[in-house]
Amino acid sequence: MSSWFLRWVLNVVGIIFTTYIVVGFEVTIPGAIVGSIVFGIINATIRPVLLLLTLPINLLTLGLFTLVINGFMLWLVALVVRGFEIQTFGAAFIAALILMFISSVVNLLVKK
Repeated sequence: MSSWFLRWVLNVVGIIFTTYIVVGFEVTIPGAIVGSIVFGIINATIRPVLLLLTLPINLLTLGLFTLVINGFMLWLVALVVRGFEIQTFGAAFIAALILMFISSVVNLLVKK
């Protein structure tokens, strides 16, 4: 199994796991599968533009505003994908924080 596929599967499991932790973040299994693909596409296309536009705020907050951007990216996924629902931006923010941690651990454990 290739490493990118293993990382993708583990991130899908991470999304499903996060639904049990964060109140207001509800995802079905098909929603998690499609949502992780859409999240990757949004992160590759829209996120760099947002990071550039919010660079002054990011510098003032020492990079912490990136967490808000990650929450916004997750919220965008919820707008596009059926079965991927976020009730509040607070839930999106906390879910993005947990998913960022899970993704970091997965990337540390799975070699490229």
